[in-house]
Amino acid sequence: MTMRERIASGKLFTDYCEGLPEDRLNCKMYMTAFNESKPDNQKLRQELMNKLFGKEMKVWIEPPFYCCYGTNIMIGDDSYINFNCHFVDDGKIIIGKKVMFGPGVTIATVGHPIRPDMREYMYSQPVVIEDNCWIGAGTIICPGITIGENSVIGAGSVVTKDVPQNSVAVGNPCRVIREIDEHDMKYYYKDNEITDEDLMEEARLRN
Repeated sequence: MTMRERIASGKLFTDYCEGLPEDRLNCKMYMTAFNESKPDNQKLRQELMNKLFGKEMKVWIEPPFYCCYGTNIMIGDDSYINFNCHFVDDGKIIIGKKVMFGPGVTIATVGHPIRPDMREYMYSQPVVIEDNCWIGAGTIICPGITIGENSVIGAGSVVTKDVPQNSVAVGNPCRVIREIDEHDMKYYYKDNEITDEDLMEEARLRN
């Protein structure tokens, strides 16, 4: 078994061999160039993102953005990542379509043993966020977590357990407080109602 295979299988690993340091350095170079790019040069930003992730993805990322490898991240079409997000992608991070991230979200796929003399070792577990989720500002998502389709994670949450689909979950540790329900289909915030007339006016102003 290679070190990369150990990482993928969740075994203890260190990251000093098999070209891993070089991969991280390449990531830092592309990441730095992306974060320092001018906001009116979207073509350059897209090219740098393609190099950073090792593939083309239809995603909008607000700099600064930070990750370890880039190539372990997969993001679905039409997702949005707000500024100052940190993706620790020693393991796989799989994000679905139309996922929204608030500012300052951290996804960590890697941890260390609690045993003090073993802290030099790491282990990784993949993180999966399914389609149409909204991850609130300042959320921390721990290794091995799956967040189900359509779910909302409240700002400042620390997600240590899986969240089922169609759920609203908040807190530290993050807990499901309710399912998305008919009230959410009718109101967008407290007693502010979603109406066809209001949406038509917004569309008219936009176009």
